[in-house]
Amino acid sequence: MSVLDRVNSPKDLKKLNDNELEELCSDIRELLINTVSKNGGHLASNLGVVELTVAMHKVFNSPNDQIVFDVGHQCYTHKILTGRKDKFSTLRTENGISGFTRPVESEHDIFSSGHSSTSISSAVGLARAKQIKGEKGKVIAVIGDGALTGGLAYEALNNSGNDNSNLIVVLNDNNMSISKNVGSMAKNLTTIRTSKRYVTFKSNFQRHLSRIPKIGTEINRFFTYINTKIRKVVYKSTFFEDLGFRYYGPIDGHDIDLLVDVFNAAKAHNHSVLIHVNTIKGKGYYPAEKNPTQFHGIGKFDINTGEPKSSGKNFSAAFGEVMCKFAQKDSRICCVTAAMAEGTGLCNFAKQYPKRFFDVGIAEQHAVTFSSGLAKNGLIPVFAVYSTFLQRSYDQLIHDVAMQNLKVIFAIDRAGFVGEDGESHQGVFDTSFLNSVVGLTVYAPSTFDELEAMFYQGIYKTDGAVAIRYPRGGQFEIPVEYTYNHENYTIIGNENAKKCIVSSTLNLLIMPIA
Repeated sequence: MSVLDRVNSPKDLKKLNDNELEELCSDIRELLINTVSKNGGHLASNLGVVELTVAMHKVFNSPNDQIVFDVGHQCYTHKILTGRKDKFSTLRTENGISGFTRPVESEHDIFSSGHSSTSISSAVGLARAKQIKGEKGKVIAVIGDGALTGGLAYEALNNSGNDNSNLIVVLNDNNMSISKNVGSMAKNLTTIRTSKRYVTFKSNFQRHLSRIPKIGTEINRFFTYINTKIRKVVYKSTFFEDLGFRYYGPIDGHDIDLLVDVFNAAKAHNHSVLIHVNTIKGKGYYPAEKNPTQFHGIGKFDINTGEPKSSGKNFSAAFGEVMCKFAQKDSRICCVTAAMAEGTGLCNFAKQYPKRFFDVGIAEQHAVTFSSGLAKNGLIPVFAVYSTFLQRSYDQLIHDVAMQNLKVIFAIDRAGFVGEDGESHQGVFDTSFLNSVVGLTVYAPSTFDELEAMFYQGIYKTDGAVAIRYPRGGQFEIPVEYTYNHENYTIIGNENAKKCIVSSTLNLLIMPIA
């Protein structure tokens, strides 16, 4: 019997020794790779947080201690440890378990999250609610370095750092180096500060100092001041501490013993804590470690080679080809993405035209307003974004683009239903909220030829902002005799009519209501 076979709930982790925890992590990785190879999903990020998730459930008591995963696509190990191990083979399938946290699935899934940068805000609310109600238990927000680029995360950090609260933020840093100073002094200090003996001594020392009449409080403040100054010298980076957090890190996110010690230290605090953890995306599976971007969100693949089981050309790839083609002839064309170059088909564009490619990170609101600035000064920006993520920048679309009558092209990928991507990723709202925007023209191609024609129409023949929405996957089989009419659509009849009839024989016919 494997160690994983013996784990049916977080409580079972409490019984495991260090060696068994290591074996458990190996078992989980094997299950992750096997399942995602058959069902598709987010593999690299989940392989990177196995030890981190195991350590959290070893120390904290879910669901009394509430763990909130940002985005939710890094929650696979969490699901396996919280009673869904036997159902894990149904991941991302019809009537199976979701690829994201989903409260209706389990009491351990505290918050539903498919969009990034939300975990800290929701965790702050959860923590304060616990305080008001007098409930015990910690609230742990797990957020990646990529999601930390979203403005909402910084708003939450700014709002919560100085609280004497039960909030713990775990920063899973698997790519961007936020704190480069990981020298021996910093590591040794982190080890000392997270030991049970140190935390107990510090707590008792501060308590005794506070009891000294008149001078006790001032002495305590002095020691706190000196402690802060020393950490500034050693760590060089005190961004989180300047916001009011107790900071631990950077910490090896694959060292279970160290993680357990750090979490125990954080658990003993009555103040907001941020734990900075370094992990390797794709850990334990060579193809994913070598190419974590490809294995971030991947379809079915061959375990032995890591090669995806291709389903042919899709709209994202067709869009990328069109942009490269247009950009070759027009130096004004540039492309913007919010950390989705691979997902939206822009990798080749980024290589061919690096000065005209802008990845702004997970910051959709900034991406739209940034694009408006590009357009204002004469460029033609194309913002490639999933339909579900465009929702986040609706105000900017209206206020900074449409109202300014600027030529910004919105390339809306994953429009409509997206199946196994889950309820949070369905692109079903864009038609309703886009059609209400004055000055915005919406196109919806159904073939690759139509896609190219509509981008040409949108860029060169249509006034103002343009949104071109296209589905996930490839085009349906096209009849041999079918040809797309590249001419402009014409309006026949009453232009003020409220309804129209679209015909395959006429370009566009608008009929007055009888």
